[in-house]
Amino acid sequence: MLKIEHIGVAVRSLAQSEPIFEKLLGAASYKRETVASENVVTSFFQAGENKVELLESLDPEGVIAKFVEKRGEGIHHIAFAVTDIEAEMKRLEGEGFVLLNSVPKRGADNKLVCFLHPKHTNGVLVELCQDV
Repeated sequence: MLKIEHIGVAVRSLAQSEPIFEKLLGAASYKRETVASENVVTSFFQAGENKVELLESLDPEGVIAKFVEKRGEGIHHIAFAVTDIEAEMKRLEGEGFVLLNSVPKRGADNKLVCFLHPKHTNGVLVELCQDV
Protein backbone atom coordinates (compact mmCIF):
# COMPACT_ATOMS: atom_id res chain seq x y z
CA MET A 1 0.00 0.00 0.00
CA LEU A 2 1.36 3.37 -1.01
CA LYS A 3 -0.68 5.89 0.98
CA ILE A 4 -4.16 6.84 2.06
CA GLU A 5 -5.83 7.77 -1.23
CA HIS A 6 -8.95 9.32 0.29
CA ILE A 7 -11.47 9.20 3.10
CA GLY A 8 -15.06 8.51 2.01
CA VAL A 9 -17.85 10.31 3.85
CA ALA A 10 -21.49 9.23 3.41
CA VAL A 11 -23.90 12.18 3.26
CA ARG A 12 -27.63 12.64 2.74
CA SER A 13 -27.18 15.56 0.36
CA LEU A 14 -24.20 16.90 -1.55
CA ALA A 15 -26.04 20.21 -1.88
CA GLN A 16 -26.05 20.56 1.92
CA SER A 17 -22.68 18.94 2.62
CA GLU A 18 -20.45 20.55 0.01
CA PRO A 19 -20.70 24.05 1.52
CA ILE A 20 -19.76 22.62 4.94
CA PHE A 21 -16.64 20.93 3.57
CA GLU A 22 -15.78 24.00 1.47
CA LYS A 23 -15.71 26.09 4.67
CA LEU A 24 -13.91 23.37 6.62
CA LEU A 25 -11.17 22.74 4.04
CA GLY A 26 -11.00 26.25 2.61
CA ALA A 27 -11.42 24.95 -0.94
CA ALA A 28 -14.22 24.12 -3.34
CA SER A 29 -14.95 20.62 -4.56
CA TYR A 30 -12.80 19.99 -7.61
CA LYS A 31 -14.97 17.29 -9.13
CA ARG A 32 -18.45 15.74 -9.03
CA GLU A 33 -18.93 12.35 -10.58
CA THR A 34 -21.71 9.79 -10.92
CA VAL A 35 -20.49 6.26 -10.22
CA ALA A 36 -23.10 3.96 -11.72
CA SER A 37 -21.50 0.79 -10.34
CA GLU A 38 -22.03 2.09 -6.78
CA ASN A 39 -25.24 4.04 -7.50
CA VAL A 40 -23.81 7.24 -6.01
CA VAL A 41 -22.77 10.77 -6.87
CA THR A 42 -19.40 11.72 -5.44
CA SER A 43 -17.79 15.06 -4.74
CA PHE A 44 -14.02 15.28 -4.23
CA PHE A 45 -12.08 17.80 -2.19
CA GLN A 46 -8.30 18.18 -2.05
CA ALA A 47 -6.77 19.07 1.32
CA GLY A 48 -3.01 19.26 0.89
CA GLU A 49 -1.87 15.80 -0.17
CA ASN A 50 -5.15 14.24 0.98
CA LYS A 51 -8.57 13.86 -0.56
CA VAL A 52 -12.05 13.65 0.92
CA GLU A 53 -14.83 12.01 -1.09
CA LEU A 54 -18.44 12.83 -0.22
CA LEU A 55 -20.92 10.15 -1.32
CA GLU A 56 -24.64 10.71 -1.89
CA SER A 57 -26.88 7.79 -2.82
CA LEU A 58 -28.84 7.92 -6.06
CA ASP A 59 -31.21 5.24 -4.76
CA PRO A 60 -33.14 5.30 -1.47
CA GLU A 61 -32.42 1.55 -1.23
CA GLY A 62 -28.74 1.92 -2.15
CA VAL A 63 -25.77 1.00 0.03
CA ILE A 64 -24.98 4.61 0.97
CA ALA A 65 -28.63 5.43 1.73
CA LYS A 66 -28.85 2.38 3.97
CA PHE A 67 -25.56 3.29 5.67
CA VAL A 68 -26.81 6.84 6.41
CA GLU A 69 -30.17 5.53 7.62
CA LYS A 70 -28.54 3.04 9.98
CA ARG A 71 -25.47 4.99 11.19
CA GLY A 72 -26.06 8.58 10.16
CA GLU A 73 -23.80 10.71 8.04
CA GLY A 74 -20.09 10.20 8.57
CA ILE A 75 -16.99 8.29 7.61
CA HIS A 76 -17.93 5.42 5.32
CA HIS A 77 -14.53 4.08 4.21
CA ILE A 78 -10.82 4.64 3.98
CA ALA A 79 -9.14 4.11 0.63
CA PHE A 80 -5.53 3.12 0.07
CA ALA A 81 -3.61 3.65 -3.17
CA VAL A 82 -1.92 0.56 -4.59
CA THR A 83 0.22 0.06 -7.69
CA ASP A 84 -1.06 -3.44 -8.57
CA ILE A 85 -4.58 -4.00 -7.28
CA GLU A 86 -4.80 -7.63 -8.39
CA ALA A 87 -1.55 -8.55 -6.61
CA GLU A 88 -2.69 -6.67 -3.49
CA MET A 89 -6.07 -8.43 -3.56
CA LYS A 90 -4.32 -11.80 -3.81
CA ARG A 91 -1.93 -10.89 -0.97
CA LEU A 92 -4.72 -9.72 1.33
CA GLU A 93 -6.91 -12.71 0.56
CA GLY A 94 -3.92 -14.91 1.44
CA GLU A 95 -3.69 -13.05 4.76
CA GLY A 96 -7.30 -14.01 5.53
CA PHE A 97 -9.13 -10.84 4.54
CA VAL A 98 -12.46 -11.19 2.75
CA LEU A 99 -12.86 -9.26 -0.50
CA LEU A 100 -16.29 -7.83 -1.34
CA ASN A 101 -15.60 -8.19 -5.05
CA SER A 102 -13.53 -10.93 -6.69
CA VAL A 103 -12.21 -8.72 -9.49
CA PRO A 104 -11.42 -5.01 -9.51
CA LYS A 105 -14.19 -2.77 -10.80
CA ARG A 106 -14.28 0.77 -12.13
CA GLY A 107 -14.80 3.28 -9.34
CA ALA A 108 -14.76 7.04 -8.89
CA ASP A 109 -11.89 9.23 -10.03
CA ASN A 110 -11.04 6.82 -12.89
CA LYS A 111 -9.68 4.15 -10.54
CA LEU A 112 -9.89 0.39 -10.34
CA VAL A 113 -11.27 -0.47 -6.90
CA CYS A 114 -11.89 -3.37 -4.57
CA PHE A 115 -13.42 -3.32 -1.09
CA LEU A 116 -12.51 -5.46 1.92
CA HIS A 117 -15.24 -6.71 4.24
CA PRO A 118 -15.29 -4.59 7.43
CA LYS A 119 -15.81 -7.65 9.65
CA HIS A 120 -12.17 -8.48 8.98
CA THR A 121 -10.75 -4.95 9.32
CA ASN A 122 -11.98 -3.94 12.79
CA GLY A 123 -15.26 -2.58 11.43
CA VAL A 124 -13.63 -0.27 8.86
CA LEU A 125 -14.63 -0.60 5.20
CA VAL A 126 -11.32 -0.54 3.30
CA GLU A 127 -11.06 0.32 -0.38
CA LEU A 128 -8.05 -0.43 -2.58
CA CYS A 129 -7.55 2.04 -5.45
CA GLN A 130 -5.31 1.78 -8.49
CA ASP A 131 -4.85 4.51 -11.09
CA VAL A 132 -5.80 3.38 -14.58
